[in-house]
Parts: sequence; structure tokens; C-alpha cells
Amino acid sequence: MNFDITEEQKMIRDMARDFAKKEIAPVAGRYEREGHFPKAILKKLAELGLMGVNIPQEYGGAESGVVAYSLALSEIAKACASTAVTMSVTNMVAEIINQYASEETKKRYIPKITSGEYVAGAFALTEPHAGSDAGAIRTTAVKKGDKYILNGNKVFITSGAYAGCIIVYAVTDKAKGKKGISAFVVEKGTDGLIIGKEEKKMGLRASNTVSLDFCDCAVPAANLLGTEGKGFEIGMTALNGGRIGIASQAIGIADAALEAAVRYALERQAFGKKISEFQAIQWKIADSATTLDAARLLTLRAAFLKEKKRNYTKEASMAKLYSTEIANRICAEAIQIHGGYGYIEEYNVERYYRDARVTTIYEGTSEIQRIVIAREILKNAE
Repeated sequence: MNFDITEEQKMIRDMARDFAKKEIAPVAGRYEREGHFPKAILKKLAELGLMGVNIPQEYGGAESGVVAYSLALSEIAKACASTAVTMSVTNMVAEIINQYASEETKKRYIPKITSGEYVAGAFALTEPHAGSDAGAIRTTAVKKGDKYILNGNKVFITSGAYAGCIIVYAVTDKAKGKKGISAFVVEKGTDGLIIGKEEKKMGLRASNTVSLDFCDCAVPAANLLGTEGKGFEIGMTALNGGRIGIASQAIGIADAALEAAVRYALERQAFGKKISEFQAIQWKIADSATTLDAARLLTLRAAFLKEKKRNYTKEASMAKLYSTEIANRICAEAIQIHGGYGYIEEYNVERYYRDARVTTIYEGTSEIQRIVIAREILKNAE
């Protein structure tokens, strides 16, 4: 068993780390306070090949694989979780189009994503009454001639106001339940696509989250992904891969929080000595470092399996569940180590704590991950 990453993977990780330190970290706090969407940074990420890490070179991608993507995303998240979630969703959108779209549609949209012409992509599945129960969506798509007419509403759509293209899920045959759901590429500016108000969030304030309304929104039939009725399968497959992205994001946030806690513990003094000399603090650091390492290994395993085109559903859910849960714990411990200073904006750990909270919710809640894991175990035990 080889735990070493390749030279190419190291190069991509180090490139992302260097860019994150120099270009993202210095402005991350200000962007978060202002709710500033980092368009310029995202364009630079595309120039570095980080908006299509697992996309073939013929469409402008880096074609470097899922492990490299996970490593790079963690480095970006360590500097700014908001930038990382935009990168994660955009890569996911490019991969969906690459896997399921026609050649013409691939050539039309993927190069615009990988080049940064589209600063982001969006994934529109969730609706006001359909979150974890994705099969309960009500947005409809009715075919009329060479177009599909979409009507409905989506909520909590990451980068929805800035996305050049959006993967939208809609019901094409209500009688078939989940097998009557289809997926479409909807281009920004399409008539009938209405961008709703930006949500004010607890964390990830430099990422964009909006609702989307579709009012007789006409989409070319050529923008159907796969075939009619394949949408639910496409969505679940995409979320499997997306969970590797969110696990990687959580690892980056936790890594930043632990690093800040260690630095503070070595500087802060109490009762005549550094607080790093107290066993209570040492145990917090030891537990945080151990669980973070375990999360990283789980996530890289899932990334490796996906890269090798092997089944990774259970492993992706395990990585997502564990990484996001421990990220929340590590961020909480980092605040505890900082004491009162951890609760004020001057120290980044309060931002890490807020940013980490949503990771156990989006791309499938922790509860959903446990269902997926148990289902896979029980299915294989039969």
C-alpha cells in the first residue's frame, strides 16, 4: 500500500497552496465581512487549471485526476472556504457536462468553465420542499418542439447569480416518480430564468447563495443531459463526487483552525508559562491532529477510488460524514484554545467555526450520509 502522492499531484497541491497564501489569504477576511464574491480570484484559479482539474485537456481541463483536485481544494479552503465551495461546485458542473452531455454541448460549455469565461457553475436541485428528499422536486420541464419549457423554483443555489451555466433538475414525467426526473444545462441570461435575492448566511459569506425561479424558461432540447428520466441518477452520481469536494473543503477549514490554535498556544501565556505546556491544551491539539489526519486519509481514499473508476459511493459518504463532523469539532476546540479572543473577528478562528458549520448540511446532511453508508454495507452483505 503506497501512501505517497505523485510528483504531479504534489505540484498541483503546492501550486494551490502558494496561490492561496499569496492571493487569497490576505483578502479572505475582508471579502467575508463585505460579502464580496471573488470573481477575480476565481478567474485566476481557472488560469491555473483549477476549474477543470479532472476534465480532459481537449476541453481546456488539466486532466490531473480526483486526488490532485482534492489536495488542491483543501489548500484553497484553508485560505478561504467561500472560494473553495465555488471551486468545488464549478468543477462538479464541468464533470457532469463532460460525463452526460452531447459532444456539441461539451464543446459549447466546458471550455468556458475551464478558461474562466464563466467564473462559476451552479447545481440546481434543492427546492423549498425538497432538500434531502431530492425525488420530491416539483420543477417541471415540458417538451415543445425543439425546446423544453421549465417552470418551478430552486433554493440555496451556490453561485447562482454568477454562474455562466446551471445544471437544473426538473420533472419530465410525473407518473414515473424519480425515474421521471431529467437534467438540463441552462445558460445564464436565458429568458424566464429569474435570479432571486442573495441569502444572508451564518458563514461562507463571500460565496453567493440565491433562489432561482423558472417562468416559462425555454431551454434547447440539445441541453438535455443523457436521456429523459436519467436526471435523478445523474444528480446522485454528481453528489457522490461532490461529497469528496466538501470533505476536502472541510479538511482545509479544519487544517487552518488547528494551525491557528497551535500558533496561539505557543504564544499565549497563563500562570507563568505558555498554554501549550498545559496537558489540557496538548490533548486538544493531539485529538484534533489525529482526527484531521484520519479525515484526510478517508477523503484521499474516496478520491483515489473515483479516479480509478471503481465504486466509491460508501467511501465518499464516509469521507464527507467524518471530515465535516470533525471539522466542526476542531474549529470549536480552536476557539476554546483561544478563549475570549476566539469569539471576536480579529482572530480568524471565529470565521472558520462559522464556515465549517454548513459542511455537515449541504451535499447531503450527516444523517443522509449515514443512511447511504448503512445501505451500501447491508446491500453488500446480502
